[in-house]
Amino acid sequence: MKTRRGFTLVEILVTVGIIALVSALVLLPNVLRSRLNANDAIAQSTLKAISNALEIYMIVHGAYPADTDSLLADAPPYLQTDFFDSQPHSGFNYTAGTLTGYTYAITAAPFSSSHGTRSFTMSTGGVLTAN
Repeated sequence: MKTRRGFTLVEILVTVGIIALVSALVLLPNVLRSRLNANDAIAQSTLKAISNALEIYMIVHGAYPADTDSLLADAPPYLQTDFFDSQPHSGFNYTAGTLTGYTYAITAAPFSSSHGTRSFTMSTGGVLTAN
């Protein structure tokens, strides 16, 4: 009788399956963390775009708008997208907390914990804070 040399197909498939499972368990948290970081970066970038629109509005009109609709209604509009509707944008909801003629505070809050873990606020002059 011959002695076997090498591995059977079943042994190789089991080994590859175990390696794939361990790799997935190790890499999955990193993939999820990168998604959260990407959503955070998009939220910060969106807040910066809204802040820029508010600052340009201030230069043109001499005061910040009384509501966010003014940023969309003027011709040409200062914002192309209504970020303040009830729908989340890239996992974040945007709200205009304080919007007076001389100050503003815009907040981006994650829609759920799977979309982000921190809220961000952009206030007058483009000051960004993470909560």
